Amino acid sequence: MLEFEISNGKVIVDDRFDECVTEPIEVAFLDNTVCELMLEEYQFDFNKEDFHSAIDNFINLDKRVLHNVSEFVYNYYQDILKYLTPDDDWYVEINTPNDVWKFVQFGCEPTVSRRESDNLIYISLGCHCQWEQEHGLQLVFKNGSFINKLGSYDGHLTNSDAYGNQELEDVIYKHRG
Repeated sequence: MLEFEISNGKVIVDDRFDECVTEPIEVAFLDNTVCELMLEEYQFDFNKEDFHSAIDNFINLDKRVLHNVSEFVYNYYQDILKYLTPDDDWYVEINTPNDVWKFVQFGCEPTVSRRESDNLIYISLGCHCQWEQEHGLQLVFKNGSFINKLGSYDGHLTNSDAYGNQELEDVIYKHRG
């Protein structure tokens, strides 16, 4: 086991599984929920400080980060709703964009990784949402500072990666259809 010091604790490298994880850290915008962040390829990275900075940004965000994208999450909900009927188990009625967060359960193991194409750090947070129980909700934070992508969990860090279209680089949510 290796350990690296970061400003908010330690990163522990488990050599058996080649995984890196932070010590438990409180995340402000998640009502100080304690999370362990998974760091991809951290031990081999050329600039670990980029990871540290993104983590620091992420854990200190306030709830405005969610309110800034409520409309996009509501659009995602409405896109999924088109495929549901009131008899479906996943069916919920959400009246306004601000109400959407009442139906989201945030994960507590965000993944931190460096995107090859722009060399930046992204933090991906998987969430459960009542209206899409199979694919959930993925929130991606560019440099840990703001949500740059959201939608069903697909593992991609940007919509341009997800759709192979550079024109979607700054698109937070791409409507289904």
